[in-house]
Amino acid sequence: MSWISEESMMKATIYDIAREAGVSIATVSKVINGKGKISEERRREVMAIMERLQYQPSVIASALTGKHTYTIGLLLPDLSNPFFAEVARAVEDRGHQLGYSVVMCSTDNKDERIERYLSLLKQQRVDGIILATGIGSAEQLKKLNHAMPVVVIGREVPESNLPTVVADDWGGGKAAAEHLLALGHRRMAVFAERLSITSSRERLRGFRQAIEEAGFTLTDEAIVICDDRIDDGRRQASALLRGSDRPTAVFCFNDLLAVGVLQAAKEAGLSVPAQLSIVSFDNTILAEVTDPPLTAVAQPMTHIGASAVDLLLEEIGSKPKIKARIALPTELVIRRSTGRIVE
Repeated sequence: MSWISEESMMKATIYDIAREAGVSIATVSKVINGKGKISEERRREVMAIMERLQYQPSVIASALTGKHTYTIGLLLPDLSNPFFAEVARAVEDRGHQLGYSVVMCSTDNKDERIERYLSLLKQQRVDGIILATGIGSAEQLKKLNHAMPVVVIGREVPESNLPTVVADDWGGGKAAAEHLLALGHRRMAVFAERLSITSSRERLRGFRQAIEEAGFTLTDEAIVICDDRIDDGRRQASALLRGSDRPTAVFCFNDLLAVGVLQAAKEAGLSVPAQLSIVSFDNTILAEVTDPPLTAVAQPMTHIGASAVDLLLEEIGSKPKIKARIALPTELVIRRSTGRIVE
């Protein structure tokens, strides 16, 4: 049987670290904050003692003295969406690598939840926030950015002049259309998320441009606006696929919608891809495990999350005058959900 002594239950303090290392409290403080002229050898010694004694600097004390708390907030619309789950994991991994903890909040894109979480993050005095969810107007974003550094993921708010990390949505949409056109498809539909989001508008713009360049048109009736849920994609696809002039191909703006369309096609007795081709966007784990696996425009989810953390820490550290915009390339991954139509 092992016993835990009363002494081992007590949390180590900065005084314990200083006494053990044989240095002043001021020296330990400089090591914690990465400041001061301290030799690398001495810095490593102090850090080793802090690790051995499991010393955790007080976040509250640091916040009250105006210092960094080494925490960042991450606001996501829906953690059940594997795209945001993978981005969140990348943010957490990169933050941990750089010595930051991450507070994650899932908002469901509801204004009241967004406001509540923003208030909570301000109370916790996080050093900055990464936004991957919708938030009011550009003015609200500017107001938030006055309070703390902010980086936006997956969408752009040009009027706010905030640093952003986005994927090449336009290029991804164009690649999806070009792939389907090459397979002989002419009657195509789009299952889109809200077009108030810039990423959705850019995907649609790229898709439509490729179709028009080929001499065809994408009618407004062929654009179906959906909630970001499998069941809504399934419900709306069921109605569309019953029509006499049903599309031979569908481009979905995320994997959740694509899974819903795939389910509706099977319920309607349509063979994928012989009678209906499906292209998705995101390329999460869902795209690989469906039957058949989904052709998808892949977003670099790990790169998006890590880049957002790097940008935010630049904002926290130096407040650059020119706000950065990082646009990462997308890639079309061809699987078995697309093919030539069998008449």
